[in-house]
Amino acid sequence: MKYRTLGRTGIRVSPYALGTLMYATRMGNEPAESARVIHKALDVGINLLDTADAYGDSEEVVGKALKGRRDNVVLATKFGLPAGEDPNQRGTSRRWIMKAVENSLRRLQTDYIDIYQIQRLDPSTDFEETLAALTDLIRSGKVRAVGSSTTPASEIVEAQWVAERRNLERLRTEQPPYSLLNRSVEREVLPVAQRHGMGVMVWGPLAQGMLTGRVRKNQENTLRRAGFFKHLNDERRIDVVEQLIPLAEKAGMPLTHLAMAFTIAHPGVTSALAGARTMAHLDDLIAAFDVTLSDDLLDRIDEIVPPGTDVGALDQDYQPPAIQNPHLRRRPATERAAA
Repeated sequence: MKYRTLGRTGIRVSPYALGTLMYATRMGNEPAESARVIHKALDVGINLLDTADAYGDSEEVVGKALKGRRDNVVLATKFGLPAGEDPNQRGTSRRWIMKAVENSLRRLQTDYIDIYQIQRLDPSTDFEETLAALTDLIRSGKVRAVGSSTTPASEIVEAQWVAERRNLERLRTEQPPYSLLNRSVEREVLPVAQRHGMGVMVWGPLAQGMLTGRVRKNQENTLRRAGFFKHLNDERRIDVVEQLIPLAEKAGMPLTHLAMAFTIAHPGVTSALAGARTMAHLDDLIAAFDVTLSDDLLDRIDEIVPPGTDVGALDQDYQPPAIQNPHLRRRPATERAAA
């Protein structure tokens, strides 16, 4: 395994890592089976695991699986999405951060978290409030480094500016969506992360199932019938997948290997998070460890999906308040009428 340095943290991580959303029991896995997958991943050299407090009981499953092996794992978790019905059990306020980290430490059965990440921005909280609380966690030894997830480039820059001006711990990592179908982060997010020396752990390298080869044009499958993800029925994305499948076949590899190797080929990406739920999924990932893409193959991919563009949208994309709330992009009706 050729390890990479996570930004300027000095932490060395594997180029492929485990995203553990699928280890929550509500996703269908038994904890014992998830533990077996995790143990094999560690045995073959994967040393980075990423979870979140909003992933059901994923933290508990991961914590139990890491008993006796915690010191050899770079453990990342996230906070910020709703973790209960209480309106204060979410967001990035100091009040919630201090409670959320204790909850995660207990569930993970550990004394410290290597990378503690803001899962989604909280527009109602100042960056200074959030970064001050995260700085205190680092100084207390409960957290080693802090980062963010699915954050626009402008917000990353603002957070770095606040940290510098207020002498606070700065964001060391970013976790954006990135795949053959979702390349918009190449335009600003990845260059900004590189400029600020941030490590990047991308999620969704298989586009939430679109790049497994299971979703084909004019073919039904259980995920599409159940409406599990809306994007699985996006014909624009399916049309592009139909172009990528023969490209992978001509290169002599499965589509999954093409997709995974593409994400870690970008110089701004440190590691790609794979949701290897089963042993078969993990074995397929292991088989991709030594796959590299030629310049000619990358050029052909650029022709199918131009750099810096998205084909459709992911269901879990971050939507800023100005997009979610119509009132933030429309003048009051009385003003419009007067004009």
